[in-house]
Amino acid sequence: MKHLRQEEHKKTLILRLKRIEGQLRGVQRLIEEEATCDAIAQQISASRRALDKAHQVMVGCMIETQLLGKGVTRADAKPVVDMVSRYS
Repeated sequence: MKHLRQEEHKKTLILRLKRIEGQLRGVQRLIEEEATCDAIAQQISASRRALDKAHQVMVGCMIETQLLGKGVTRADAKPVVDMVSRYS
């Protein structure tokens, strides 16, 4: 099993997850402040999309890692990673 070792990927993912964490704290505040259901649902939806994007980044990293071990360059792997991100 491959691990997340590239510093670029780690930093990108950590920053994304920190933003999501902030979004979720915002959702909690909205609930505590008795915001409208619509406002809460909107923020939950945004958080969910952000988490989906983090997942896409991880899948892209996995694809890239697997391909690089087989003699494929990063430039060759990029179109595949971009396609997965775009259509998932």
